[in-house]
Amino acid sequence: MKCLIIDDEATARLIIQQLIENNKHVEMEQEFPNAMQAIKFLNQNSADLIFLDIHMPDFTGFDFIQTLKNPPNVILTTSDKSFAIEAFEYDCIVDYLVKPITQERFDKAVQKALSSKASSSKPEVESDLNKTDNDLYVNIDRRLIKIDISSIYLIEAKGDYITIKTFGKNYTVHSTLKKIEEKLPQDIFLKIHRSFIINTKKIIDIEDNSVLIEKDVIPVSRSNRPELMKRLNLL
Repeated sequence: MKCLIIDDEATARLIIQQLIENNKHVEMEQEFPNAMQAIKFLNQNSADLIFLDIHMPDFTGFDFIQTLKNPPNVILTTSDKSFAIEAFEYDCIVDYLVKPITQERFDKAVQKALSSKASSSKPEVESDLNKTDNDLYVNIDRRLIKIDISSIYLIEAKGDYITIKTFGKNYTVHSTLKKIEEKLPQDIFLKIHRSFIINTKKIIDIEDNSVLIEKDVIPVSRSNRPELMKRLNLL
């Protein structure tokens, strides 16, 4: 695997480079003292794995990941243990190494990256959202959870996440409304607002520019209202 090192400390970059040289599965492509230089490189090139420091001036490791449309696997390298939980909210992060890093721990992290790279070629785990007939599978905490599509009454977008609401449970997934909209039956589900998709079969009431589903009052945008009204079986 071709890898990059991004760390603002020259000594830290040198140590990781030595660890790479002692592992037959990885080969260093480039090293960068800041995230901006790495972004410019990745705009024209690709990498299989990035060893990424979290704390860097002006641009953190998490900021860097969020700028990439399709980030490769990332192994975080840091002296701070406090970001471990946040780190694993990102699907691309395969391990979290706390400095000083031993060769044994480094090799274990590389093995995780190799396993992740192999599994990413399988279609059933390639996406956060996978549909099979009447079921939707969501990737949560590295587990595929099955949701009965007919039980979904509302999907709400919040930043980089969506919340899928069912009559039994809510699920928060790192995804977009556009992505899940493509997975849902178009004759049942409708985007009525830039932040909401509803199951039109579950509407209880409509008043002015809002709909009531369960206990949720959802706004209807002016541009989406005509399509909603077309879907209704009006008397």
